[in-house]
Amino acid sequence: MSLTKFFVIRHGETIWNTQGIKQGHLDSPLNSVGVRQAQAIAVRLAEEPFAHLYSSDLGRAYGTAQLIAAQTGHEIITDARLRERNFGIFQGSTDAEVKAEYPLEHRSHLDDKERYVIPEGESLQQFFARAVACLEDLSVRHNGQDIAVVTHGGVIDAWFRFVLDIPLHAPRKAKLWNVGLNCIAREDDGEWRLHTWGDRSHVRFINTLDDI
Repeated sequence: MSLTKFFVIRHGETIWNTQGIKQGHLDSPLNSVGVRQAQAIAVRLAEEPFAHLYSSDLGRAYGTAQLIAAQTGHEIITDARLRERNFGIFQGSTDAEVKAEYPLEHRSHLDDKERYVIPEGESLQQFFARAVACLEDLSVRHNGQDIAVVTHGGVIDAWFRFVLDIPLHAPRKAKLWNVGLNCIAREDDGEWRLHTWGDRSHVRFINTLDDI
């Protein structure tokens, strides 16, 4: 078994990100900042040779991947397992709106964050299992290669917890930056390890881009 490395990138900033609206499987386009961010990470990834470019099939991730592919020349491989958690009836609303419109469901969600299945959505446990299964499958499919993955904050958090063995009920203490570069790897001994987290040094490229 040889080193299998993942360059994991959260999509660029979206309109709903700035408004505090839950996106889940719904979508909001990249805003002007998000486009600039995606262009900057694209320039950075051109310096990091990798074999394949994967993306969630949701627009905000795929749009980020398109800007990366334009710089690196990779074909984009979409995988629905890389989607954000399905927040069901909570999607398209702020936390305050969810609390007001779905008080019982909101309370159930807070009382059992891991197991509660949001109506028309999925539980945190179900989402975590999906995200980790995708990671392990890709690591087998591309054993010994470096691949880039454009996905969502929830998926990145799930992989972070999986690699570092952090339980789902533990509070999140790591920032999930838009277009932050995170590197995890399954190493020669078969163990998963975190190599890099939240690298945003590529934002220096933003002011040098000619088309923004």
